[in-house]
Amino acid sequence: MASAYEKAGVAAVAGYTNWTNVATQPYPSATHGSRYVNNYANARGAYKYVKYEDVGTMPAGAAIAKDSFVVNANGTVSVGPLFVMEKMTGGFNAESHDWRYSLIMPTGAVVGVTGGKGSANVKFCIECHASVADDQDSLFFLPDDVRETFN
Repeated sequence: MASAYEKAGVAAVAGYTNWTNVATQPYPSATHGSRYVNNYANARGAYKYVKYEDVGTMPAGAAIAKDSFVVNANGTVSVGPLFVMEKMTGGFNAESHDWRYSLIMPTGAVVGVTGGKGSANVKFCIECHASVADDQDSLFFLPDDVRETFN
């Protein structure tokens, strides 16, 4: 999957599979098209992200990446989009609470970026994540039964 997304040339997610994967296994995410996803946090944000609901405010430069796939009825697997959240410096975008959302297709096509090309394609991300903006810095977390435990 990573090699498919690398075609986008988005430096912020280069090598994301080497980031901290907080999921013990892929899990179905209803808000990401019922695809199976993994949650990766980069070094700038992992130490905060692994506190889950006690995350507080993520630092600028933190990034979360969710790769995705579906298992078809015949048992074959199809790669889905890569969903990315990057915490930007204050004042980047009030509506998104200073998060930049990006949607990268398995072809490498970037179909939406907050404040950039195709921004309407990530408007849903902003609207959905706004429901936890005040309490969890716009972050949703994976189900308890697939959370990696960190000390």
